[in-house]
Amino acid sequence: MKIFAERILLADGWKSKQTLTVENGIIKAITCGKEINAECVGTVIPGMVNCHSHAFQRAFAGFSEQGSEGQDSFWTWRNVMYQFLATLTPEDAKIIATQLYIEMLKSGYTRVAEFHYLHHDIDGSHYESLATMAEAIFAASEQSGIGLTLLPVLYQYSGFGQLSPNDGQKRFINHIDTFNTLVSDCYQLTQKFSNTNIGIAPHSLRAVDKASLNSAVEHVRSLDSKAPIHIHIAEQQKEVDDCLTHYHQRPVQWLLNNCKLDQHWCLIHATHINAQECSDIIVSKAIAGICPTTEANLGDGVFPTTEFLAEGGTVAIGSDSHISVNPVEELRWLEYAQRLVKQQRALLATSQQPSVGQYLWTHTAKYGAQSTNSNTGELAVGKQADLIVLDESKLAMFAAKDKHVLDSLIFATQNNVIKDVMVNGKWCILDGQHPFEQEANEAFTELLNRVS
Repeated sequence: MKIFAERILLADGWKSKQTLTVENGIIKAITCGKEINAECVGTVIPGMVNCHSHAFQRAFAGFSEQGSEGQDSFWTWRNVMYQFLATLTPEDAKIIATQLYIEMLKSGYTRVAEFHYLHHDIDGSHYESLATMAEAIFAASEQSGIGLTLLPVLYQYSGFGQLSPNDGQKRFINHIDTFNTLVSDCYQLTQKFSNTNIGIAPHSLRAVDKASLNSAVEHVRSLDSKAPIHIHIAEQQKEVDDCLTHYHQRPVQWLLNNCKLDQHWCLIHATHINAQECSDIIVSKAIAGICPTTEANLGDGVFPTTEFLAEGGTVAIGSDSHISVNPVEELRWLEYAQRLVKQQRALLATSQQPSVGQYLWTHTAKYGAQSTNSNTGELAVGKQADLIVLDESKLAMFAAKDKHVLDSLIFATQNNVIKDVMVNGKWCILDGQHPFEQEANEAFTELLNRVS
């Protein structure tokens, strides 16, 4: 396959009139000018990686916005979530994930890291196959076409001090030996489903113990030495306070002192960190996974993105609870939160790349790919052909020179300007449509009517 782009954002910057040769999902060559039989497109940018997703939560977006006289918080939201997931079957999980992943593709995500903790049957008993729920997620990724990094979640306790799980958590809980077996089973599924890989996700320091955490890391790294490891780490101030009470250390501080982090670790919601933790994360080369719309929706707080990036830190973005499924909105609010805190403008850029939009898109795509150990995130020879074609007629309504394209995309557009999406060398979205979109919408609507 050959694709001719009038202009394209390559790993080394904008280029005009380039032909990409794609074989077996990989960009084999990039040449100047239009080659014979090349398919013509307009403006091309790399696909975005979603570093943090809980697929089932897409189905209760909007169900948890009822106020409670100023007493609502992350913790009350969590109770609503527990009630919702209590009835979901494997087929329900597939329906929700398929709908979600199609929405992701249409908005520009080409790969997702699925932080998957809905493991067991409704009563908490194990399915005959430990990976039954996981296989539903794999099947959804296959039907939608999105790339998948599955992160089975290790969840053992309800709080620091190895507190017994509550009833709402019964579908999540695994002993470490069972969990490692589940990870092995999921690893086998990656041989069956293309464009997939696995890592693990110790849920949080409050939900796992040190010995099990180390065992899980050792096991998954025996399967894949670069397997991604993601963890919720400091989302809420209460979590930090409880960790200080139990471990006499802050969560990030404890993690850095007790685990060997590397560039394939991703610290999700490292929201409440101090200056020393900020510097130490950077030294460890771990990536900060930021989910601006969910963190705003849950009232989590604001990650110190300006300082973190200025010191050489790396970040990726995720849609988490899917109150929004739109990388443009995530990046817009990543910058806007800093503007509100600092009372300044255009903060997340560099002297080398003064365009905030271009810096944020290229940085988070690249490090999102690193957080998933996937050969994506940039358009270059040898990289997977995960790319987005923008709608020229819609772009024309905004500043559209190369240096302004991604600023316009992120800060000026209100409607989706993504026309076509390719994943692993295959078109998943053409003219803004997915071939299974109507079927997925109907199944999802029926599910919502049943569970609401």
